[in-house]
Amino acid sequence: MNHSEAHAAPRDAHAPEQAKPKSRWNRWKRPLTLAFFLLLIVLFTTLARRIDWSEVFATLADFKVRTLIIAAALTITSFITYACFDLIGRTYIRQKLGWRQILPVGVISYAFNLNLSAWVGGIAMRYRLYSRLGVSTGNIAKILGLSLATNWFGYMTLAGAVFSSGLVTMPPGWKLSSDALQGVGVLLLLASAGYLAACRFSKRRAWTVRGMEINLPSLRMAVLQLALGALNWSLMAAVIFTLLPSKLDYPMVLGVLLISSIAGVITHIPAGLGVLEAVFIALLQHEVSRGSLLAGLIAYRAIYFILPLLITVVMYLVIEAKAKALRVKPGLK
Repeated sequence: MNHSEAHAAPRDAHAPEQAKPKSRWNRWKRPLTLAFFLLLIVLFTTLARRIDWSEVFATLADFKVRTLIIAAALTITSFITYACFDLIGRTYIRQKLGWRQILPVGVISYAFNLNLSAWVGGIAMRYRLYSRLGVSTGNIAKILGLSLATNWFGYMTLAGAVFSSGLVTMPPGWKLSSDALQGVGVLLLLASAGYLAACRFSKRRAWTVRGMEINLPSLRMAVLQLALGALNWSLMAAVIFTLLPSKLDYPMVLGVLLISSIAGVITHIPAGLGVLEAVFIALLQHEVSRGSLLAGLIAYRAIYFILPLLITVVMYLVIEAKAKALRVKPGLK
């Protein structure tokens, strides 16, 4: 054996071991990708059949153009705000992703999340898009976790302030009285304060859950989480408020949205179909007519749910086509 053969032998011995994981992944990559796209097609078809398109178009035609423009502008602002959750995630994982890479992923995930459930939009879509951009599975999980925390701690902060203030009054005969709602608000504020206190004073900053490391963010990052989360919920309510009769007060609309969102999470219905309308009608029918409430909520679904979904489908296809060019360079991971 000559000198070159002696050096070649170790590489040849290790070559089959390195090829096995790669070939196994290549074997499953194509069928898994196909299954993902088939799932999206099935969900889109189901959603399209569930929507009464003639009712949507007729309702939108009854609104003033100015009202629809304001609602659309608020919707765009809300989606950008939600996408900023992932910008916090970039800082959290300390990975050099550009905002042009992150914001489209956040916007697409949010639209799919609203219409096709959190499993499809919030989880599967993020994993698909971020993995296409070259982000590791562990970092994707951290971004997802931070986004969920931002959304729901922002919710707790805002709902706690609204409920405890007494601005939302429950109709007579409801099992949850106005006083009980104020008590819930206080508990939510305490939970938010507890999160901030943990981020500021906790000596232990990291935990490992099922092999994944979870780190407490800094107090500054936690405050930004609560602010962005609360802002996004406020913008959602502003869209609805713009489309409902003018005699309704914004704090009441905001409070009813916050109540209906919890009902939507409990029922696990994609897009909260029927839940949002039921809660709004039950709590506000003594203020305005059911017809005007339903018209406003149909317009809200069209502007905040359906239209963004149609736009983000195109965005998703563009990202899929340009994924290689947008990937994070290995040296930046």
